[in-house]
Amino acid sequence: MRSDRAGPLSGSGDGFTVALVGADGSGKTTVARLLPGRLGVPCRYVYMGVSLSSSNRMLPTTRLVRALKSFDGDGADEGGPPDPESRSAPGGPVARAVKALRSSFRMAVIVSEEWYRQSIAWWHVRQGRIVVFDRHFFLDYYNYDITRPRTLGQRCHGWMLEHLLPRPQLVLFLDAPADTLFARKGEGTLELLERRRQDYLAAGHVLPHFTTLDATQPMESVLACATARIEQFAADVSGRGRCTS
Repeated sequence: MRSDRAGPLSGSGDGFTVALVGADGSGKTTVARLLPGRLGVPCRYVYMGVSLSSSNRMLPTTRLVRALKSFDGDGADEGGPPDPESRSAPGGPVARAVKALRSSFRMAVIVSEEWYRQSIAWWHVRQGRIVVFDRHFFLDYYNYDITRPRTLGQRCHGWMLEHLLPRPQLVLFLDAPADTLFARKGEGTLELLERRRQDYLAAGHVLPHFTTLDATQPMESVLACATARIEQFAADVSGRGRCTS
């Protein structure tokens, strides 16, 4: 998806990344997909989450894994990171070994996808484009693999997210009460949705450019607020890049 028409940001050649995040039902995907048509400069939409069915960029190896899982009757990953409060039955030694192997393989797929999509973002930013991320792995996994990992794999993944994978330069958090989110999609529970909200707010404390938008507003209003914030950030980026001698 792209838009090269003249608009408020025309003339700005400084590319950057902006991530839209929020719990299920906040409208982040809708806003993220509409933004490139509103900003008036070359933009690219990149899904930066774990759901394979939502991904618009995917490695061939991941496509193969997804096809095999579907053929085997195993559902693909469709949500964000697993609920850290959930506890599965320990099972026997064989069951634990199989679970560990599957978990390691799943983590390898996630890490390869993270870097693949980040490389796409790098290329577009170098071309002066704005990259609009729908979700972002750093924020999705902040309170899972970074602040409270439970396994060696999670600790390694969290270290990579914290120290190696670039964070989005601007984050827009679409926020709404848990009951509003649940009423919109009817997925999860009120407790889980509230926990997701708090997870994003916690991650926001370590990001320099984190803006909370009221997602209870009509979609057009949310889109207008998101557009205005990105335009403001673009002006700041462009101003910092100029010589002021």
